[in-house]
Amino acid sequence: LIARALHDSGPRRGRPFVAVNCAAIPDTLLETELFGHVRGAFTGATAPRSGRFAAASGGTLFLDEVGDLPLSAQAKLLRVLEHGVVCPLGSDAETPVDVRIVCATHRDLEDMVAKGTFRGDLYYRLAVVPVELPALRDRGEDLDLLADAAVARANQKTGLHVAGIDASG
Repeated sequence: LIARALHDSGPRRGRPFVAVNCAAIPDTLLETELFGHVRGAFTGATAPRSGRFAAASGGTLFLDEVGDLPLSAQAKLLRVLEHGVVCPLGSDAETPVDVRIVCATHRDLEDMVAKGTFRGDLYYRLAVVPVELPALRDRGEDLDLLADAAVARANQKTGLHVAGIDASG
């Protein structure tokens, strides 16, 4: 919700907002998912794919659970941040991308940097404007707001007109 609000209130609103759950993508597919691939790059790559960076170009790419990225993917992400280009898997050609990166994680990235499981240079590139959000269990007053938002989204998707959630039961 916060990543979406940052996008919607910034200068890139109206441009693509692309969310990627880094923890949900197997390591073997991560590079092609983020950076794309060319036809023939691997078995089953029968058509080119642009990837999430290209899909978000001009807008915002939200990397959820960025702390779950393997070190090899962290190095490739750092290169994109430093040079503003992606190189699809199986290609020698670099494609420029212009994206704002918003990241989230439940992990302690500073601790991971100290342990060598998260790249320090990538951490400092990403932690430009950190926003710490306490766990939902520590901000119970937000539950009603989140429930109301969920009901409003469900009403919009289903065409129903549910007034709210009964907290008594």
